[in-house]
Amino acid sequence: MTSLARILRLASIVICLIVGVSFALFAINKTSGAAAHQEALVNEEGTPATGPVPAGPPTATSAGGASGASSAAPGHESSLRRDIDDAANKLTSPFAGVISDTNSEWTSRIVKLLLTLAIYGFGLGFLARVLRVGP
Repeated sequence: MTSLARILRLASIVICLIVGVSFALFAINKTSGAAAHQEALVNEEGTPATGPVPAGPPTATSAGGASGASSAAPGHESSLRRDIDDAANKLTSPFAGVISDTNSEWTSRIVKLLLTLAIYGFGLGFLARVLRVGP
């Protein structure tokens, strides 16, 4: 029974790491995109008196594009980021019904992270400890 407990504990750690890394990448992407967007707004306000610069649609880097990859190495980082996000989405899909009413992507991601840590992290860890102690 100890080998099953080890497998459950390892699965718990791996699942929590995948979802945690996905959330961290999301947060980094959104905050850096917001900083770039604010910088662009400040630069537009400081333009000469020739008139305001029309605000166009935000670019992928300023809005935190869908792929979340930086332009430095788009091929490798975007596929790694996509794989991490796909795995995290599959792992958090059971919680989609809990947060279906929210419009905020931040709220959705935070709730999914907390539920993942509670269910997979605490739940599987607790089950592994119970199996280890056993009868």
